[in-house]
Amino acid sequence: MARAKSVLSEARQIEIASELIRLGARLQVLEAEVQLSRERLLRLYREIQGKSPPKGMLPFSTDWFMTWQPNIHSSLFMNIHRHQVSMGDAPVEALIRAYRLYREQVGQFGMPEVLSITRAWRLTRFFDAGMLGMAACTTCGGEFVTHTYELTRRYVCGLCNMPSRAGKTRRAARDATGIQAEAG
Repeated sequence: MARAKSVLSEARQIEIASELIRLGARLQVLEAEVQLSRERLLRLYREIQGKSPPKGMLPFSTDWFMTWQPNIHSSLFMNIHRHQVSMGDAPVEALIRAYRLYREQVGQFGMPEVLSITRAWRLTRFFDAGMLGMAACTTCGGEFVTHTYELTRRYVCGLCNMPSRAGKTRRAARDATGIQAEAG
């Protein structure tokens, strides 16, 4: 009976790895989240994506999550992720479900996906390590990603206090493609 259980366990690991690959996860994420050999993960990646996985180190700065647009997307993701974890999802399943819901939400509003699955995974690791936390905005009450030891007593989020440059990237991209911005 133990043999059948290990086959089922391996099948579940392949299913999780396949889903992570389809979502765009890097090989390092797969190695950390599933118990399959590197060789099997490489073969699986090539089979699903039709190419070898990208090489190089993963991003390792908490500062990226503090910039205006990434902070809003990271905060949306972490609020969804925290809910999934509270519902009893296993960590990797919470990551996958939360990332799918994040993509659904930003897609619904026609926003670009700023957060990749690899960055979302890294974000959860920063939370687990106590490097990042959440703070409530004193204006809107929403919860946003902050550095753990940041003073947050009078915290105002990037949506309530937008930087002057916010939105200019989208406008510049529209202008570059020849699409005129609506007058208004």
